[in-house]
Amino acid sequence: MRKILRALATVGIVTLLFLPFAVGTPEYAKKESKQCVYCHTGIGKPDLNDAGRYYKDHKTLEGYKERKP
Repeated sequence: MRKILRALATVGIVTLLFLPFAVGTPEYAKKESKQCVYCHTGIGKPDLNDAGRYYKDHKTLEGYKERKP
């Protein structure tokens, strides 16, 4: 019984650790013809930059204007 509970707990923890990465998918990148880092602050990071926040709010990058540094 302990082995089963330990296995379930491990699966649950691993699932929770990878949950943030499930939000942005390669399908979004293909749909918008952009690389992941166009919307994210880094590869594999869930943090969004301005483009990512725009996409989250509008479900498209159409109309997004990049800021000039």
